[in-house]
Amino acid sequence: MDYIKRKSLLYKTGVEYGDYTINHVQGCAHGCKYPCYAMMMAKRFGKVKSYEEWCEPKLVANAIDILNIEIPKLKDKISSVQLCFTTDPFMYGYPEVTEMSIEIIKLLNSFGIKCTALTKGLLPEQLKELSGENEYGITLISLNEDFRKSMEPFAAPYAERISALRKLHDAGCKTWVSIEPYPTPNIIEQNFNEILKAIDFVDKIIFGRLHYNKQVGAYKDYKAFFNDLAQQTIDFCQMKGISYHIKSGTITP
Repeated sequence: MDYIKRKSLLYKTGVEYGDYTINHVQGCAHGCKYPCYAMMMAKRFGKVKSYEEWCEPKLVANAIDILNIEIPKLKDKISSVQLCFTTDPFMYGYPEVTEMSIEIIKLLNSFGIKCTALTKGLLPEQLKELSGENEYGITLISLNEDFRKSMEPFAAPYAERISALRKLHDAGCKTWVSIEPYPTPNIIEQNFNEILKAIDFVDKIIFGRLHYNKQVGAYKDYKAFFNDLAQQTIDFCQMKGISYHIKSGTITP
């Protein structure tokens, strides 16, 4: 894979459930077609010119060197660091990315900083050997592999994601799932409760609607649809003793 260098990495995120974050890869090979907000922003600010270029990730070669400078300066301000908001820390088919992510988590943990990871790839079992304060999550918006191939064409199969997450849960790790961006029925008809049941072992579920897609607006009852699913998520989590977070803008009048 290609490599780039940067001058800084750690920054305070504006995401509602985040603190600090790090994006040590430019682009993402998963090629999500929701469309991907991170890709749209990268194109807007001239970091990439096309979808094809976005799907050819570039790893930040000097990430560890940068963090060895930034972490001591920022550690007293940081409560947690999320990997990642504009790329994937365990990119499917890219072991170089996974190796770098593990090294970054180890480094942050050595300073007493908790890490939260989210992936559409496979969470490696080595994570169970790191800090017990860390939280490891997957994105899961369906169980239908045909849909996954059309919307997340180069990401890990859904069943494999769940299996890797389950292994970390069984090893005593804190686990979570992001059910976002969830599609409307005119995009795919599916049983939302089946998705919830498939992840009933996790510690936390985040639910959020699909944005930036014209098909959502074309679905007449999309507001009521997302309101109902948000309530289903809340009811399910309360019944199972699972923490939850409903993304801002998902529930509407």
